[in-house]
Amino acid sequence: MPSRSTDALFQLIKSLEKSEKRNLKLFVNRNSGSESLKSILLFDALDKMTEYDEALLLKKVPSVSKQQLSNTKALLYRQILSSLRVLKDDRNVDMQLHEMMDNARLLYNKGLYHQTLKVLERLKELARTHHQYTYLQQGLFLRKDRGAVYHAGLTSRADELTAEANEVGKTINNINNLSNLNLKLYSWYIRNGHARNQNDMKTVQALMDHDLVKNTGDSFYEKVYLYQCYVWYAYIKLDFLMYYRYCQKWVDVFEQCPKMIETETAMYVKGMHNLMSAHFNLLNHEKLASCIKKFKHFAQTELVQDNDNNRIVTYVYLYTAVINLHFLEGTFHKGIKMVPFLEEMLVKYGRYLDRHRVMVFYYKIACLYFGSGDNSNAIDYLNRIINQKDDLRTDLQCYSRLLHLIAHYELGNYNLLEYLIKSVYRYMAKMENLSKVEEEMFSFLRRAFKFNEKTIKPEFEKLLNKLKKYQHNRLEARAFAYLDVISWLESKISGIHVEDVIRKNIYGNECKKYKLDYICCS
Repeated sequence: MPSRSTDALFQLIKSLEKSEKRNLKLFVNRNSGSESLKSILLFDALDKMTEYDEALLLKKVPSVSKQQLSNTKALLYRQILSSLRVLKDDRNVDMQLHEMMDNARLLYNKGLYHQTLKVLERLKELARTHHQYTYLQQGLFLRKDRGAVYHAGLTSRADELTAEANEVGKTINNINNLSNLNLKLYSWYIRNGHARNQNDMKTVQALMDHDLVKNTGDSFYEKVYLYQCYVWYAYIKLDFLMYYRYCQKWVDVFEQCPKMIETETAMYVKGMHNLMSAHFNLLNHEKLASCIKKFKHFAQTELVQDNDNNRIVTYVYLYTAVINLHFLEGTFHKGIKMVPFLEEMLVKYGRYLDRHRVMVFYYKIACLYFGSGDNSNAIDYLNRIINQKDDLRTDLQCYSRLLHLIAHYELGNYNLLEYLIKSVYRYMAKMENLSKVEEEMFSFLRRAFKFNEKTIKPEFEKLLNKLKKYQHNRLEARAFAYLDVISWLESKISGIHVEDVIRKNIYGNECKKYKLDYICCS
């Protein structure tokens, strides 16, 4: 797991671009008080550090005593945020609306009601264009003030203002409730992964059996959050066709309203990520390749490149999709060439990536190595997941252990395997993660060391026939979503490489080659 400093000021400084650092010094130097000068000395010292070290910091800035350090850091933190506000991005609708609201309040406090209402009209137009209902509500509250209404001659519009305020309030309430439901579904997935049994199915179904889902309004955010709810609902249930349909709806609602891509870039990026994941889960390599090309072009736009959060999230999802395409195309050896880029990204952006996302990358890298036949490196990456004391994604923890077993089997580590089988079986049983597919896998691995090269092939064939019966069972399909055990078994039976098995299944006997342009997140 990439190391992270927990000091908030240090993290903020390390996120600054050169132009932002230059602007900070100009901003602070306008106020040449002694405390401001101390804060700049503190900034310079922190900027040169690679890891936060308070003892070293105090040595480098002797003018700041240990007792003063906390207050000086707090002052510098405020100064950085203030300087960033001066450099505000004009495309940021939130900041524009916030400024309008501040201006309206200042004019109102001066008793300049007509000017106040002019600002509020502009705010209302911008807020409606970008579906920012909370700002619209704040503007309506100020418009309804008795003094403003009376002086502006709006008493005849009282009913209209009341109806408008009620409608906006209802929309905000729906958006809030749908976003809460979306968060509950996502949290359930982060804790548990895909549905393991009928009880899981019932639990998730109970969340979706809500009048709100059936009676949602037609505003932008209501539609987006509703589609997100269905995306998580379908994904948890492993209903990949339904998952694809609602991912497409999620992306479509943005592309029908292009201004919202600028307003909610991260939400659009996540929609594209889920759409690419849907193509992967439906084994549609051509549409996935097409989506990657489109997303790669989007990643180069100023909208992404000029915003740290947008850039990091976009690169993370772009690399995830590219790895998935390597899985579908059976080009594991080509995929391994990405690993140095991925490692660099995990170090460079480590402080911004959540543990769940890092775990997913480790698992996908392990699968690349396993698919290429490099079981030792696969085990190294799987150990990074297994050795974490974490309650996130128990499903990923379980399948990491299962793939870990198979990799040791491939390496012929039979003495270790006997112990690991018992340990992993107990772990998966404790996590209630054992399906019929896993039971069959464990049954095979327990007996696998008894067979020689001649007698093992019929056993592989028996296991393959048993597992194929479960491919269309939704609760059992979970195992195939994590590990392409079918291709692995076919490779063992036919004596050809896993990559060749996958390409043969996709293209037939004529194995085409897919050329993928590598990108790096520099």
